[in-house]
Amino acid sequence: MNVLLLYNPRSGTRSFQAQLDYIIDRFQTEGMQIVPYRMNETEKLEPFLKSIDVSTYKKIIISGGDGTVHQVVSCMMRLNIKLPIAIFPTGTANDFSQYFEIPKDIEGMTEVALQDHYVDCDLGKVNDKYFINVASFGNLVDISQRVNEQAKNVIGVLAYYIKGIEEIPKLKAFQAKLYVDNVTIEEQIYFVLIMNGKSAGGFRKLAPFSDISDGLLDVLVFKKCPILELMPLLIQVWNGEHPKSDYIQYIQAEKITVECADPITSDLDGETGPALPLEIEVIKSCLKVNAIMNEKN
Repeated sequence: MNVLLLYNPRSGTRSFQAQLDYIIDRFQTEGMQIVPYRMNETEKLEPFLKSIDVSTYKKIIISGGDGTVHQVVSCMMRLNIKLPIAIFPTGTANDFSQYFEIPKDIEGMTEVALQDHYVDCDLGKVNDKYFINVASFGNLVDISQRVNEQAKNVIGVLAYYIKGIEEIPKLKAFQAKLYVDNVTIEEQIYFVLIMNGKSAGGFRKLAPFSDISDGLLDVLVFKKCPILELMPLLIQVWNGEHPKSDYIQYIQAEKITVECADPITSDLDGETGPALPLEIEVIKSCLKVNAIMNEKN
């Protein structure tokens, strides 16, 4: 049986290509043939997937960061491709794969991908687009889009933090209305995160109550607060203590509607998202992800 390997040559330290022979050998030893595809032009991915017979493949391996996984899974959803995926976390933050505790060394991630243990995973949908890990809107949410790619590759997640600190003096609140299942929230806010996973941008405890298979999204509303309170708030977020903060409203829901008069930016897994208003929902158990077998999954 064939296994399709989609890899982003620009992800992380760009050293993945040097490991291809090892990966091909390991899969051939187990009776599987790796078919590699180099994702050097994103717009060509969908035509490529349309051109192949997916029924001849056992799974799809995705090598890259969260943005690469987002692009592939979104394309799979549009084309109704039901194959399970394995992830080689070769990007910068790799928050989605972090949830599944996938090793970061090539030997470890290959061993996971060789197995047939899968976790049923929810996805989020925003208007007509999908997200795997986090959707967001408001100020600061597009930092991952604006961080220099070379800086990300050299200093990793630290590049996001540096850019975020640079942006804090420009932070301005705006008025928004959210309908979160049966709850209405109308506040002056800085930004909102809608989490499917637990972490984003390297903040590992961002959504401590999140379960990627529970049919719910975790909504974090960052309310307007005194500027002097922002750094202590970020420390709380880093430590996972923010759900008790007066400046953050944390709620779980299946559907969220967002309305705002201002031209606010949205972001899906580090990629540009749709303009407001937003209709957000969870798509339950629509993806199977290779994971380590442990007590959690």
